[in-house]
Amino acid sequence: MSTPLLDVRNLSIGFGTADPVVRDVSFSVMPGETLALVGESGSGKTITCRSVLRILPDAARISGGEINFDCKGTQIDLLTLPERGMRRIRGNQIAMIFQEPMRSLSPLHRLGDQVSEVLRLHRDMPMREARRTVLETFERVGFPDPGRVWQSYPFEMSGGMRQRAMIAMAMVARPELLIADEPTTALDVTTQAQVLGLIKDLQKDTGMAVILVTHDLGVVANMAESVVVMNKGRVMERGPADVVLGAPAHGYTQKLFAAAPMIPEVAAPARAAPHDDLILDMRKVTKTYTMRAGGWSAPKVVTACHRVDLELQRGKTLAVVGESGSGKTTCARIALGAELPDRGSEVLFRAAADSKPLRVDAMSQSERVAFQRQAQMVFQDPYSSLSPRMRIQQALTEPMEIHNIGSRKDRREKAAEMLRWVGLDPSMLSRYPHAFSGGQRQRLSIARALTLDPVLLVCDEPTSALDVSVQEQILTLLEDIRDGMGLSYLFISHDLAVVARIADEVAVMRQGVVVEQAPPDTLFYNPRHPYTRALIAAQPEPDLNRPIDLSLVARGAGSPSTWPEAYRFEGVDAPALTELEPGHKVRCHV
Repeated sequence: MSTPLLDVRNLSIGFGTADPVVRDVSFSVMPGETLALVGESGSGKTITCRSVLRILPDAARISGGEINFDCKGTQIDLLTLPERGMRRIRGNQIAMIFQEPMRSLSPLHRLGDQVSEVLRLHRDMPMREARRTVLETFERVGFPDPGRVWQSYPFEMSGGMRQRAMIAMAMVARPELLIADEPTTALDVTTQAQVLGLIKDLQKDTGMAVILVTHDLGVVANMAESVVVMNKGRVMERGPADVVLGAPAHGYTQKLFAAAPMIPEVAAPARAAPHDDLILDMRKVTKTYTMRAGGWSAPKVVTACHRVDLELQRGKTLAVVGESGSGKTTCARIALGAELPDRGSEVLFRAAADSKPLRVDAMSQSERVAFQRQAQMVFQDPYSSLSPRMRIQQALTEPMEIHNIGSRKDRREKAAEMLRWVGLDPSMLSRYPHAFSGGQRQRLSIARALTLDPVLLVCDEPTSALDVSVQEQILTLLEDIRDGMGLSYLFISHDLAVVARIADEVAVMRQGVVVEQAPPDTLFYNPRHPYTRALIAAQPEPDLNRPIDLSLVARGAGSPSTWPEAYRFEGVDAPALTELEPGHKVRCHV
């Protein structure tokens, strides 16, 4: 029997004198194998992986266990290895991709310098050779212009691009073991599919083993040979992926499966036909930005969205789907009046069915104040959308204070009522945001948006940062609030499984234009556009018999100039959005 590359035995980790947060965790990783560590936030996955590299917080204490690593045929206990020896292993033989790339990359150094530092420290590689190796790695992780990425700072990149840079940094030294901590959580489904394919390809090339930390069972099904399921610091279930995913034995694993969002296999019954009561009507909305260029170059004009038409029925949910940079968040900001569209665009809002339409793109100051009470936003990141210096009561009553609503007592009562609406206890009003989990913070963000009794809620990726079981709770909550309060939702997402559940109408955006639009029952069972097909193909499912079709993803997610002739276009010079059947519009040459 071959020796494991990494063997973790009875690992226990605690903070101070409190009970251990990780208790008696054991698992092993064979050379070339992919092991998935699965569980919700707080289950101990990340701290277990950080203990392998000994990069735990100062307050953490390893109270028991061994972590043995097979270093060129010699078994080394990483917990007793001197720090000098650990420095030789970190980043060289064992590399880690962290979940939050913005916190893991230095904002003061160019990406090329940061990634090449690994080669200079561990391999003593000359600068010219290191640069060539890094540029090749940048190309492999999907950067179209590696030279530009070398010169860029992290803040000049999108979240997906920064994550690719982190993967390049981990891969450049060709480690024997890669620890990937939620490497695709912040990525679009098409980018996620390509990154997972990339990690698999690099595994084949180098024979490295991978520990994949994730809460997404679809990712597990596409990547892992072995699975370890953790909850509250303990191992609930472990075994080969086909056994654990095919017939989960533990109740907790079964619960994770039940919560995993999936595009349903059978079309749901058709929803009620749309009526003419529009709460939001966006007509020919275009938004361009002028980017300053260095030196003698002319300023560059970037089109964020081009001639977008969207109609939201009162009491319904319109989902706008697409990858980062598709223009969906720009559309949401224009709908809320936070951005002004270009001339010729029109955004109409009707607070009530019989009220006069308000031109959101041309509001006076008094109209804007009234509009902000009626239209609110729930943001993507529950951590940065609440001030860490405000108690929850202050965060929830502040919007009412700004709009001069009610007395102090009325505001407090309203804040307590909103907490009950989102399933939290009013006794939590005196706490600060750091005392809440990610899912609870997202509930607080929703509660804050509801304090002004809006009629329109714009949800910008409200579940993308959450575990599947928490995501399930938030979606149920949003559906209950919509139906209970008669709200209308403009729902921005890149997750088609979420959209299939909550939306009445779906618009798919790519590079600033809507390429396909239809109710979910039509869109998911008769997708016509190559990009829509790519999005559906890229959705990972917790089924070993339905792997991601990377060739289909690559075709649809590639340049519009490479699409089949009927859909092909250059820049924003796209064919018209044509109704191919009632309610189903596709951008194509007829």
